[in-house]
Amino acid sequence: MPDINVNDDIALKIKNDPFPKHMGVEIIELSPGFARVSMKVQEHMTNILRITHGGVVFTLADVALGIASNARGSAAVAVNVNINFIRASRPGDVLIATAEEVHLGRRTANYRITIEDDDGKVVAMAQGLVFRES
Repeated sequence: MPDINVNDDIALKIKNDPFPKHMGVEIIELSPGFARVSMKVQEHMTNILRITHGGVVFTLADVALGIASNARGSAAVAVNVNINFIRASRPGDVLIATAEEVHLGRRTANYRITIEDDDGKVVAMAQGLVFRES
């Protein structure tokens, strides 16, 4: 797992987070306020239309948000996340979520999260607000 200017203890905690591990999420890139993660869509992650369940896409966005916001070393929790689904993905697709810090305040921070497929097509876009421990 590449990390840039992230405390080793924090990077290890992020890497060993049980739910993302269960979902098959892999960290591609990590730095304070930034994260890029990927996940291969499995058959059991689909809905009745055989496309990726929206909750799976949302989960990947939320994981990227959590990793990016906690990579600064202080605890951060999501207060609000909204998502727009743009394009369907299917089993076998690799989804890549990139969370970028837009604003860092004393107690809150805003993030933009883009989820793309392995062809670089945007699958969803999200915005997240986190509360930061001081």
